[in-house]
Amino acid sequence: MNSSFICKVLFLSIFCFAGISFAKEKNNQKFYPASSQAFLFTGRVDFTNPSLPRFYSPGVYVQGRFKGSSCEIEVNDEVLYGTSHNFITVVIDDGAPTRIKLSGKTNKIRIAENLSDKTHTFLLCKSTESGIGYIEFVGVRCDTLLPPPESKSRKVEFIGNSITCGMGADVSFPCNGTGAWYDQHNAYMSYGPLTARSLHADWVLSAVSGIGLIHSCCDMDIKMPQVFDKMNMRENTGTWDFSQYQPDVVTVCLGQNDGIQDSTAFCDAYIAFLKQLRTHYPRATILCLTSPMASRDLLAFLKTNLGAVINEMKTTGDDNVYSYAFSKRFYKGCGEHPDLSEHEEIAGELSKVIKRIKRW
Repeated sequence: MNSSFICKVLFLSIFCFAGISFAKEKNNQKFYPASSQAFLFTGRVDFTNPSLPRFYSPGVYVQGRFKGSSCEIEVNDEVLYGTSHNFITVVIDDGAPTRIKLSGKTNKIRIAENLSDKTHTFLLCKSTESGIGYIEFVGVRCDTLLPPPESKSRKVEFIGNSITCGMGADVSFPCNGTGAWYDQHNAYMSYGPLTARSLHADWVLSAVSGIGLIHSCCDMDIKMPQVFDKMNMRENTGTWDFSQYQPDVVTVCLGQNDGIQDSTAFCDAYIAFLKQLRTHYPRATILCLTSPMASRDLLAFLKTNLGAVINEMKTTGDDNVYSYAFSKRFYKGCGEHPDLSEHEEIAGELSKVIKRIKRW
């Protein structure tokens, strides 16, 4: 190994250690790549390539702080099947969210301009699910990127299906069959992140449309217990490291796609899944939910069987498991899914339950 090469390696190492690395100047602003230490990522992020971290699941988000009057982000879109384009949601300074449909493989988007020349924050969230493909966070361009914000002390994980993904919720895209099936996805404004924000908590959505506990819809060959340990649940690929995110509360919202099943088979599978969760989250409070979309018959089935599941868990010594039945059926969005206003109602109910159980 020659001395010139060693010097280059040492220089790059020192530059990286400084935190905000490899800035490229353009129009008096600098480009800060995703590999910078100045970004805070939350969710099942694939860091196989640190320069292009991949987001598969709905609700995965990255946050940063910057100084200056404007900010531009760069995001790659997988463009699955050559036609699918992910939606992202961007929030500046905890303001109103903006949902954006990506338009190409590479997307440079001005997310803020004409701001006061002071410290600002941004949050970029993947608002579509893994079935629409991944996005890659490339970096940001701004005047000065500052050290990252701190993660919140409270953490919640929401396990579920299309409801948890936020599918069919955002009817600002009409449900007239002319667009893509995912046009109404809005994970950022779904009940999970809404609940978490009301609790001042970070969130992770572990959800796939159509998935079930023992039966998935739509000819899917996966079920939640099978794919729960994956970064890309829809494709059952990429093993997730659970030490990266240890939630205080885990909610399980499954059963809509299972439908009414044999009670013994359903309860046995549910108990096995809860024990699987315990191996990853030994101290978390687990809250088992009925489906917000459930018909009267399915609601009755879920209430009865979740009660039996909780009782069985308690007999094994696990007292940190609870159940909750939603007050009504939510169905005003596309495909009889909850719309955004109903997600707010769901989050309102769920927040109260978690506050009571956790004394938050």
